[in-house]
Amino acid sequence: MRVGVLTGGRDCPGLNAVVRAVVRKGVQEYGYEFVGFVDGWRGPLEGDTVPLDIPAVRGTLPQGGTILGTSRTHPLDEEDGVRRIRDNLDKLRVDALITIGGRDTLGTAARLADEHGLPCVAVPKTIDNDLSGTDRTLGFDTAVNVATGAIDRLHTTAESHKRVLVVEVMGGDAGWIAVHSGLAGGANVVLIPEQPFDIDQVCAWVTSRFRASYSPIVVVGDGARPRGGAPVLTHVPSAASGRVRLSGVGEWLAGQIEQRTGKEARTTVLGHLQRGGSPSPFDRWLATRFGLHAVDAVRDGDFGKMVALRGTDIVRVPIAEATARIKTVDPALYEEIGVFFG
Repeated sequence: MRVGVLTGGRDCPGLNAVVRAVVRKGVQEYGYEFVGFVDGWRGPLEGDTVPLDIPAVRGTLPQGGTILGTSRTHPLDEEDGVRRIRDNLDKLRVDALITIGGRDTLGTAARLADEHGLPCVAVPKTIDNDLSGTDRTLGFDTAVNVATGAIDRLHTTAESHKRVLVVEVMGGDAGWIAVHSGLAGGANVVLIPEQPFDIDQVCAWVTSRFRASYSPIVVVGDGARPRGGAPVLTHVPSAASGRVRLSGVGEWLAGQIEQRTGKEARTTVLGHLQRGGSPSPFDRWLATRFGLHAVDAVRDGDFGKMVALRGTDIVRVPIAEATARIKTVDPALYEEIGVFFG
């Protein structure tokens, strides 16, 4: 059997560890051949490949990014996209395709599998942790570690200068990174997209913190918005992608806090620091297990499925089910951490 592998969407730590595990087990235990498709869905769309064997993946376990490259190509937007992919898979003698990605990449895999019969197996990756069907997505743990480390460092400068520090983290429409890093880093306010915030309440928490002779840290997800308002954006949809890039709420929030409380406020936008660099030990463990189970699904002919973490077990769920909705922060969980606000 010859198996294709691709990584699509935005990069995240642990992608290479998945590819490594897929190739190692597939070659050593099943005698499979592998081909790497370059730059996400662009690879099968254009037939662009690189050799993928055990020497190619050696030493990649701790390596960030993706040795296969990635892109946000959407083959279903192409008039003849499905035909081109099918023709290229046939030409390259590829019998199955392992797709590693987030909601967009796996949403495409679900449609190709369910509507067009292409033999796809999926692996969930996104630092946002917003894929339903799995307890954790690849890359999330590393992003939380990076954000928590930054918050730890910012506490000392906040206290030294008696100022408010606002930390903007990624997450899109889900506040998982904000909740986890904010709680772990001892933030005094955590704001998430799922719960529109009252700016007067935020300023009251900030003022309360100063009364206790401490300088507050405010963690805000980049998709958070004030009550009754729209997301604060510094990037509008581009003509090329049509996608909105969220960023700007941290700077806006710092300005509002300074104006309303009279306290100096500064913003740190962590941005791509959260998705770059070497994966955490947990993400290496998770990526490796995902890869091992993904190649098992190929062996079993169990296509149209995504490997997922449930507790400590790796299970298989329909890709379409896992991408049908965004997994957001439970209001009860957010309420639980509210005792630390202010």
